[in-house]
Amino acid sequence: MQLGLIGLGKMGGNMRERIRRAGHTVVGYDRDPALSDVASLKELVGSLAAPRVVWVMVPAGGPTQSTVDELAELLEPGDVVVDGGNSRWTDDEKHAAELATKGIGFVDCGVSGGVWGLQNGYALMYGGAEADIAKVQPIFDALKPEGDFGAVRAGKVGAGHFAKMVHNGIEYAMMQAYAEGWELLEAVDSVENVREIFRSWKEGTVIRSWLLDLAVDALDKDEHLGKLKGYAADSGEGRWTVEAAIDNAVPLPAITASLFARFASRQDDSPQMKMIAALRNEFGGHAVESK
Repeated sequence: MQLGLIGLGKMGGNMRERIRRAGHTVVGYDRDPALSDVASLKELVGSLAAPRVVWVMVPAGGPTQSTVDELAELLEPGDVVVDGGNSRWTDDEKHAAELATKGIGFVDCGVSGGVWGLQNGYALMYGGAEADIAKVQPIFDALKPEGDFGAVRAGKVGAGHFAKMVHNGIEYAMMQAYAEGWELLEAVDSVENVREIFRSWKEGTVIRSWLLDLAVDALDKDEHLGKLKGYAADSGEGRWTVEAAIDNAVPLPAITASLFARFASRQDDSPQMKMIAALRNEFGGHAVESK
């Protein structure tokens, strides 16, 4: 099938390549002309046969809203917009209602996989009407990992991004646990090889995971993470997870504490945050701060 893809950065660019490898046609647009296949959104829409599917991979908030607004004027009834960025789920409901007045469908899709998605596939969590999802299904199938898992219809519009938000909240807590354990091991004189302890956990233990593998990769590059500053940013989804927990009276002590730990990292050079920063760089290519 044909797909219009808006936003060709670290995630979008690799997604375009993976979809093309699956045999589909992707027409990409980015504000950077060096990355774009077309010069404008109008040209992108005009190059696709109806019914069109246009996938948006731009930052949440204003950039996504302006892109949806422009597509609402360019697309036709029966077309579908997919928001694959990290939008807040409440924005999805707004975008779906806006596009519905034009007869345009809307699907929200949480995407996980970071810079490794091209090789390993992307975990997908999507929400929307089944008829709209059916129009996008070949693209979901191209992006997902091989095997029976890695993609799910989470529910109605907004459910996909809500599921991805919770996924990221869990990710915060898991990274925090590895980081705290690493700092404690580094602090004890009798422990002589923290990196190899982490490496040994990759087999046979109940805490083995891809994040653990990435932690070992980071330690192989910088054994004591001495080149990093103990500062870790947050993308917003951890905050939204805690806010949703408050709204629904659901206790999230571990996830909340991991979010607050990142706030603390901006006040002091936290050893734990060196590990958090290293992990975020390993799986997502997120920027790190060096000493």
